[in-house]
Amino acid sequence: MIERKFVAEKKKEFQIQETIAGNVKGSGYSHTKLQRTPLGEKIIIFAAKPGLIVGRKGQNISSLTREVKGKFTLENPQIEISEIENINLDAQVVADNIAQSLERFGSSRFKGIMHKTMDDVMSAGALGIEIVISGKIPGSRAKSWRVYSGYLKKCGDIAITSVSRAKVKAVLKTGVVGVKVSIMPPDIKLPDNIELAEEPEVISEETAEEKPEDKEGSEKQEKKQEQEKEDTKKPEEKPAPKKKAAKKKTAKKAKSKNEAKK
Repeated sequence: MIERKFVAEKKKEFQIQETIAGNVKGSGYSHTKLQRTPLGEKIIIFAAKPGLIVGRKGQNISSLTREVKGKFTLENPQIEISEIENINLDAQVVADNIAQSLERFGSSRFKGIMHKTMDDVMSAGALGIEIVISGKIPGSRAKSWRVYSGYLKKCGDIAITSVSRAKVKAVLKTGVVGVKVSIMPPDIKLPDNIELAEEPEVISEETAEEKPEDKEGSEKQEKKQEQEKEDTKKPEEKPAPKKKAAKKKTAKKAKSKNEAKK
């Protein structure tokens, strides 16, 4: 029973989102969030041009509130509009722009539209983008055309939760063309992106900054050591022989000679 309740709530939220998306075309609509509060249901609409949703003196938003309240039996729906910071990083807005350009200029210029959109998204700071257009593109048969740039995750938890995806249909004279956009925003933290932290420099007491007084004392000690080294390098002078000792020796020799003669 609990599972059925969750499924019913998600289905209702999806239907509300489809109804709002159909009524706010051309305003750069992105997505809708439904929050339940004690005062009633709070519906937050994310769009690139909130002024078009509000309308003159709030006519458009008041009519949208009445439609949602009557169609889905909501007690007190409160609609808020939040502006998108960067429209080039929202996949839904980018896909809508591509579909509008195809409906306006036709499918003959689809390559130029895809490449221009890709350059705008990458210049906005996205890590990667992929655009796929399929359907009755100029040619004998229906086919698909893919354009991509940068780095884009296609599997794993990040590809499911963090990558922005959108699918839109463009109705042309030749037929329906599908547009699929996948954008990897720049604020994603990838698990395989490892950064090594730099080791902090350990400053010992000897290499710490010395005071000016200590520097002067150390310079004086170095000068003294240099002078001592120079003194030790000079050859030592031998002491001169004493004259008195030499005279005594000569006197003793003369006495010994005289005694021998006698």
